[in-house]
Amino acid sequence: MKRNLLYIAFAAVPFTFACNQSEKKADSAKKDSVMSETCYASSFEKDSAAMILKTLSSGKVTGSLLVKYADKPQNKGEINGKFHGDTLLVDYRFNTGNDTSRAYTNPLAFLKKEGKLIMGVAQIETTLGRSYFVKGKPINYDAGKFTFIEVPCK
Repeated sequence: MKRNLLYIAFAAVPFTFACNQSEKKADSAKKDSVMSETCYASSFEKDSAAMILKTLSSGKVTGSLLVKYADKPQNKGEINGKFHGDTLLVDYRFNTGNDTSRAYTNPLAFLKKEGKLIMGVAQIETTLGRSYFVKGKPINYDAGKFTFIEVPCK
């Protein structure tokens, strides 16, 4: 009988731990409130882009990005990342055109300068299905085609 109680006690430990973890995640989600929301727009030749950034109390940044190309389908998706000094590094999870069955994820970098966000260009590598900027290779903010300016949110 004592053995059975011992087995039951050991079996209950993972469940107790799992329940406590989900409560902690729910509490942290409640604490991570939106501190500010800023809208940006950009255009380059016949292409345009619109971005909404929400800065959370934890310092993380979330939002959305829509890129409309003149000669190919648009990209629409979510961004998640964080500022590192004057550089915003995000993962952009997006769909191309009307195809919502497949999502792509790419890293993006923006340099905050004089109230604008300048999208950088860098070499990307993919490892185990995840794309990253190549370490040791600089991000070129002069070669990027989108410079986002703040606009009123609608």
